[in-house]
This record gives sequence, structure tokens and C-alpha cells, in this order.
Amino acid sequence: MRIWVSRPEPGASRTARRLAELGHAALVAPVLRIAPSDGPPPTGRFDGLILTSANAAAPLAAAGLPEAPVFAVGTRTAERAERAGLRSVHCADGDAVSLARLVAAHVRPGGTLLHAAGEDRKAEPAASLTAAGYRVTTWTAYAALAEAALPEPVVQGLMGRDGAPLAAALHFSRRSAEIAVHLSGKAGLSGAFRALAHYCLSPDVALGLVELGVAAHFVAARPSEEALLAGLAASD
Repeated sequence: MRIWVSRPEPGASRTARRLAELGHAALVAPVLRIAPSDGPPPTGRFDGLILTSANAAAPLAAAGLPEAPVFAVGTRTAERAERAGLRSVHCADGDAVSLARLVAAHVRPGGTLLHAAGEDRKAEPAASLTAAGYRVTTWTAYAALAEAALPEPVVQGLMGRDGAPLAAALHFSRRSAEIAVHLSGKAGLSGAFRALAHYCLSPDVALGLVELGVAAHFVAARPSEEALLAGLAASD
């Protein structure tokens, strides 16, 4: 299949390579671009550093904070944290619940935590950790900016004018999925977009599509790239 990868870089190119290994053709055309935050990093010492996105790893490493254990939401985020030079990285199972549980296993209630996150973020795991007695400071380490228009290669792909037509789309976040729906509608290609097979990283991502009238073809059993790509084989 020819598959649209709408996630931002650097993850998009990595996913494209994985798709090629599986015999698919990837159309890399992100609808979000990552930009550094203007806000300065916080000062002080923290008992733990929380990463819910790989995009926050490099800014956190550059912040020059006193060393503390790092709690990453999943494997990819943990790998990015280690490549950025962060030490003592602990990896959760890919969701906010397991991340909060991981923090609690290493830091006692009352401890101070820094959550390095994006401008658009969910309440968890900070809300649960705060309720459990932790002092959580959230730092906006980066912003994911939406593109103003549907990327031209996607326009051509949805119209069947650029080689093989698009057959599917991979959705890694609820926000990028919702932006893809919006931009496709803005380009007058809602019908062609809805006709794609939509593969979603999690139920939350799928819900973002369903609430906008787009059916989810597949929802990964776990919020990981491997589980998402496994859906391609299951659908063959």
C-alpha cells in the first residue's frame, strides 16, 4: 500500500523506513512541525524528570538541570532521552497510567517532579501524580505547530494524480489526526480522506477521528509503533 505518514519529523522518516521494510510505500508529509519553546527552563532541583514525548528530550537535556532520574512514557521516548545525553532513564509501558506507576515506584509522595512537555498536552500523568501528593512543575519545552494547508503531495495522492493513489494513513496522535481531517476538508478532499484505511496508535487517537466523522480501520493494542504497524499485516 501507499501510506500517508502525517506525524512530524524526525519520527516520520523513521516510520517511512519501517514501512519500506514491510513492503509498503510511504508518503511522508507531516501536518505538524516541532518548534522550540521560548520559555526558559525552570530552576532548582527535582527528584524526577518526566517525559511524555520524545520531542521534549533534547530541550530537557539542554536545560542544564541537576541530574535526576528520567521517567519516559515509552521505548522511543526513552531512546531519544538517552541519545540526548540524559542519564538514569526509566521506561514505562507507553501510557500515562504506567508512567505514573513507574514514578511512584522510584520517588516517594511529596517529591518534586518536572514534566517537560509540549504546548498541547494532556492532564495526565501530572493530575494523578499531584493527587497522590507529588509536587509537579510543568515546563513547555516545545510546541507542535499545525501546517496552514494540506501538503501538496497529499493533495495529489488523494486525487490519484501522483503515481499510486493513497490507500491508508497512520495516525500517531489525536491532534495530528484532527488536523489531517481539518486540512483535508479545507482542500475539498474530505471524501477521499475518509475513504482511506485509517490506522490509529490508540483509542484516544481513533476517537479524535470518529468524533469528526471518520471511521478508524485499526486501533493498536498497545500505543507503540510496532503494534500500529502490526495492524498492516493483520489487514492484508
